[in-house]
Amino acid sequence: MATSPESVKRLPSQENLLLDYIHRLEKHKGGRKVVHVHLSKLRAFNRREQHIRTAASNFEGMVKTMQGQLFSLKSSDLFFVYKDEARPQVETAVRKVRFLFNDDPLVDGEQGNGAEFATWYDAEKEFDEILHLVQRLVNVEQKREKETLGRRDTRALLKAKQKEGEPITPEILGRVETALARTDLSNLVRRQYICNVDKNMVPEQFFSEMFISINDLRETLLPGVNLASNRWLFQHLTQTLDRRMLAMLIKTDNASISGDISFNLNVSTLLSDEFQTFDGNVSAGRRGAMIIELQNLDIFADLSSYLFAREFVQDKGYRVCLDGMTHQTLAMIDRERLGADFVKLVWHSDMIDRGEAMHEQIRDLVRRTGGNRVILSRVDNREAVDFGQSVGISYYQGRFVENLIAEDIRRRELLRLKRRMERSASEEEEEME
Repeated sequence: MATSPESVKRLPSQENLLLDYIHRLEKHKGGRKVVHVHLSKLRAFNRREQHIRTAASNFEGMVKTMQGQLFSLKSSDLFFVYKDEARPQVETAVRKVRFLFNDDPLVDGEQGNGAEFATWYDAEKEFDEILHLVQRLVNVEQKREKETLGRRDTRALLKAKQKEGEPITPEILGRVETALARTDLSNLVRRQYICNVDKNMVPEQFFSEMFISINDLRETLLPGVNLASNRWLFQHLTQTLDRRMLAMLIKTDNASISGDISFNLNVSTLLSDEFQTFDGNVSAGRRGAMIIELQNLDIFADLSSYLFAREFVQDKGYRVCLDGMTHQTLAMIDRERLGADFVKLVWHSDMIDRGEAMHEQIRDLVRRTGGNRVILSRVDNREAVDFGQSVGISYYQGRFVENLIAEDIRRRELLRLKRRMERSASEEEEEME
């Protein structure tokens, strides 16, 4: 099926460029070869952006010396068109890429010929087959893009409806709680790490927060309802979720929640029978590895209850973190007087945009609170980390930090694989001697 020029223009640039390149290659196909590396068949964990970038980097030297042209497709596949004389270097590059993913079932399960991982073509003899393949890839990507746009539109409409739509009522809350009683929430539990980040953007894990995603819960149970439209009903819902979280933490295998963890609870939950049951199932040593996060609105709604609950859990060995602080609310509290071990400060671009006077104010707040006691949360970009470091904040949490962790894991894997390759080469040399 041929693709019209109009549809090609709407395609992502790499697919567009590849199809155009193949059309132009028809007049210069002599002495040209093609390799199609099927990274789209890897496990999702191995197809993250930084993994594909690392794989593509193995071909950069040949691109710079004009021995070939690389196309990195949206599907994660790599398409490399090269001159025949560069085949040894290309084979080496493909071997290196395969070695990067040698723990993936795609590579691990190969029969030895590597056909599943990469397909090789002779442009002069198999041009029509290459052209049809690329047209097919282009059509698949075009279809995927349309479906993605459709889902985005549907999701945007759903979110708009949730924001402005049907408010939660006691009757709806009752239905939600009934549904919660028979719903497995384990697939809605998310884990996000709090890390120290050095000047080179290398993260060191401090502890991780476990939480039930309210957005995912809403889309699963009642996609047309704004669960947060009534503060008091929403708080009642979070108390129900507290009990479910405590029950899951009791049942969860210790190996899957190793390391220091935190979880959000209401003050009232700390004074409940459910928490007493949970505490009875936690060893004394494990309590010291648990941090209980409390929302600032919940704390200030009943300060005396908070102070009593905080003293109670700290005497047991747990630590306490004040969550949801802004630079305005942080100025009005004294962490030490409230007896909290940590404070979470929500990142906002205003903190840097309002100039040096604001920077100095936040620097002073961090100094007064204790830089190693402040966690900058909702960190979505490097600017937030750079600013946090400039005002003395030690710990960070957010999507950007998760990306840094993934990159650090990949970097360590690459170093381990490099050492293994060097060791293997050294052993081969010794055998030859």
